[in-house]
Amino acid sequence: MTFFSSRRAPRATAALAAVALSALALTACAGGSGSGSPSEPSDDGVESFGEITLQLSWILNEEFAGEYFADSNGYFEEAGFDAVNLVPGPSTGVAELVSGTADIALSDSVAIGTAIANEGAPLKIIGATFQANPFTVLSLAEGGDIATPDDLKGKKIGVQDSNRSLFSALLAANDIDPGELTIVPVQYDPAPLVNGEVDGFMSYITNEAISVEMAGLATTNLQLADNGLPFVAETVTVTHDTLENKREMLKAFLVAEIRGWTDAVNDAQGGADLALEVYGKDLDLDPAKTLAGSEAQNLLVVSAETEENGLFTISEQLQEMTVKSLAGAGIEVAAEDLFDLSLLAEIYDENPDLIAYQR
Repeated sequence: MTFFSSRRAPRATAALAAVALSALALTACAGGSGSGSPSEPSDDGVESFGEITLQLSWILNEEFAGEYFADSNGYFEEAGFDAVNLVPGPSTGVAELVSGTADIALSDSVAIGTAIANEGAPLKIIGATFQANPFTVLSLAEGGDIATPDDLKGKKIGVQDSNRSLFSALLAANDIDPGELTIVPVQYDPAPLVNGEVDGFMSYITNEAISVEMAGLATTNLQLADNGLPFVAETVTVTHDTLENKREMLKAFLVAEIRGWTDAVNDAQGGADLALEVYGKDLDLDPAKTLAGSEAQNLLVVSAETEENGLFTISEQLQEMTVKSLAGAGIEVAAEDLFDLSLLAEIYDENPDLIAYQR
């Protein structure tokens, strides 16, 4: 049996350094591609920010349901944007941000932390869609059945090159000697797991895990977020220059995003439909898997933190936990160098009604 994984190409550390370095060579403080600068208010009194570019981390599937709602329901327009161009990946967004071809990027804390720590990239995370990262060690219930970190011992685990540092961090976080198991190089197709070549497989809870289950195989998941590696993902990331000089534009964008993701977490089917019928209509997406992915990712978007303080917020505790997780993967970066949540604080102070996203 062969599966064709639709998950993005490497997000993590291994593939990032060369991209970040080449991008940094272009410019050290790019301000973005779109107009993005405040202009005269429109006739309805809303400040106009022109057209901006949002670099997405992956293809136009259900992963960006909130952005689709924000676009299709007019939230971007109401916030003052002539257009928000959704540019599909795969991409970490680092090169696009630093070179100035994107104003904002959806990325992850591993990629952004690596660029900051290793290359001095002038980037900041200003919010996160996913409160928990989607990485998991996937196994078959009637095979490896890896439910706890100790279950990794003595097993063959398929790990992609881009995820080796993360898997090493998982072992370190759980005091497991790498010599107690066997790491098998794999790609993103989970066929080696299904065929019995490995006992466990590094994957996404929102993607490969769903594919294997939909093939009729009972699975077990060892999610990294619950086993020593809690870090945020689908991070909203910008350059220092944009953060300093286009704060009102970024606040307007975040307000529209919050409204879009409020719709998404309350309507998983609607988010799936927008991917299937509008934004990703040319991708031949599977309807059942698209809905399942939409439902699964919504569980990563919400948390006790978002219930209390609103979508996209990252608690100080989660910031520190993210930094600790990155350190376990060899990425040394301080929380204050990685995060700036001041825009969200201002937004929710000015618009407390946005906090109540549950309907």
